[in-house]
Amino acid sequence: MVRAVRDFVITVLVIAVAGVLAGVLWSLAAPRPPYVVTKQGPLLADPSTQALIAADGWFAVVTGGLGLVCGAVGYAVSRNGRPVPVVAGLAAGGLLGAHLALLVGRSVTLGAVSVAASGVSASVVAGPLELTARGVLYAWPTLAAGLFFALEGVAGYRESPLRRPFGGDDPYAPRSTYDISDR
Repeated sequence: MVRAVRDFVITVLVIAVAGVLAGVLWSLAAPRPPYVVTKQGPLLADPSTQALIAADGWFAVVTGGLGLVCGAVGYAVSRNGRPVPVVAGLAAGGLLGAHLALLVGRSVTLGAVSVAASGVSASVVAGPLELTARGVLYAWPTLAAGLFFALEGVAGYRESPLRRPFGGDDPYAPRSTYDISDR
C-alpha cells in the first residue's frame, strides 16, 4: 500500500513540474490577441482575430504532446511494478499539469508581442493568453492514460492465451524454412 501511494505521488509531482514547463512552452508558442487601450480599459481590438483560437490550439499541442510522452514513460516505468497507481497518477497529474500550464502561461509573457488588428488606428498592445475552449485542459490526462492503456493492451494481447485459440503454436510466428513438419 505504501509503495502504491508513493508511485502515485511521485507521478503526480513529476507531471506537475512538467506542467510548469508546458506553461512556458505555451507562452513561447502561442500568439497574443490584439487589445486597444481605452479610457474604459483594454478592449479586444479585432473581434475576428484568430489569435484566440490559435492559443487554444497551441495549448492542446503542447499539453497533448507532453501527455503522450508521460503516458509512454509511465508505462515503461511501471512495467515491472504495479501499473494502477501510475495510471491514476497520470490522470490526476495530467489535470494538475494542465491547470499549472494554464496559470503559468497566463502569467509569463515570452511569446510574440507583435500584434496587428485590422481597421484600428489607436495603440494596439498584446493581450494576455487565455483559453476559450476549456476542453483542451483534458488533452494531457486523456492522451497520457489513453496511450498507457493502449500499450498495456498490446502487451497483454502478446502474452494472452487468446492469441493461440486452439492451444497450438502462434499462427503468426515466423516459420523456419527447414521445418520437417511441412513435408
